[in-house]
Amino acid sequence: MRYAQIVMGPAGSGKSTYCAFMQRHAEDMKRSINVVNLDPAAEHFDYQPIVDIRDLIQLDDAMEDEELQYGPNGGLVFCLEFLIQNQDWLRTQLSGGSDDETDCDPDDDYILFDMPGQIELFTHLTMGKELVNLLESWNFRLCTVFLVDSQFMIDGPKFLSGTMAALSVMANLEMPHVNVLSKMDLLSKSARSQLDKYLDPDPKALLGDITEESSWGRKHQKLSQAIGALIEDFSLVRFVPLNVEDEESVQDLLMQIDNVIQYGEDADVKIRDFDPPEENDDDDYE
Repeated sequence: MRYAQIVMGPAGSGKSTYCAFMQRHAEDMKRSINVVNLDPAAEHFDYQPIVDIRDLIQLDDAMEDEELQYGPNGGLVFCLEFLIQNQDWLRTQLSGGSDDETDCDPDDDYILFDMPGQIELFTHLTMGKELVNLLESWNFRLCTVFLVDSQFMIDGPKFLSGTMAALSVMANLEMPHVNVLSKMDLLSKSARSQLDKYLDPDPKALLGDITEESSWGRKHQKLSQAIGALIEDFSLVRFVPLNVEDEESVQDLLMQIDNVIQYGEDADVKIRDFDPPEENDDDDYE
C-alpha cells in the first residue's frame, strides 16, 4: 500500500512550508516522507521534490503560447489538465523513472502532493477529483489536507468564508479530509487568546458578528443563521491547529493524518528474538 496527502489551500496559506516541515520532522523520526510539487507556478520552496510538474510544463508555457494566451488562473487550470492528459509521465516519475510501477517500494512510499493555490481546482472544477481518482487507481491511500491561514479565521465573516471553502473542497473531492489552521506561530497574543473560539467554534455565535455589524448580515440574517446551524448540527468542519515551530504540534497533526489513512496498519508486527536462558550447571544448588 502507498500513502499520500493532497495538500491544498488558498495562495499564501503555507502549503510548501507545511510540506517542508513535515518532511524534516519525518527525517528526525527516521521516517521517509517525500514531496511532489504539482504547482507549475512555484518559484521557491524549502524541500527537494522527487517529482516536479515544472519538468513537464510551466505556467509561463501556457501564458506565453501564442495560441493559448492564458492568464495566470487559466494557465494553472490548463497545466493541471495537461498533467492529467499525460498521466503516464507522472506514474513513471513516481516509479523512479521506470515504466514499471512495481519498482516503487510500497513500504516507504509516503508522498505529500504540494498543490497550486487556486482552490477552484478543488471546489468545483474536475481536475482535483480526477487526480484523486488517478492516485487511488495507483494504489495510493489518500487524505486531503486543506490549509487555512489562522490569521484570517478569528472573526465571523472570515470564519464563514474559510469554513465554506473547506466544506466545498470536502464535498467535491469526497475523500478522508483534515482541515488545518496554519501559521499559528504568527498569531499575536490577543489572537491566541481566542484560540478556543475558532478551534472548537460555535458557528452561531461567530456568525452573530456578521448579522450585527454589517448591513448585508442584517439583511440576510436568516441565511447566516441557517449556515451556522448546518455547520454546527452536522459537525461538518473542524480545524486542527499547526505551529511548525512546535515539534509536538507537527507530530500531533501527522498522527491524526496517519490514523485517517491507516498508515502502518498493514505492516508486519516487529518482534525481537531473545536467546533462551542458560541452564545452571552448578550442582551445589541441589
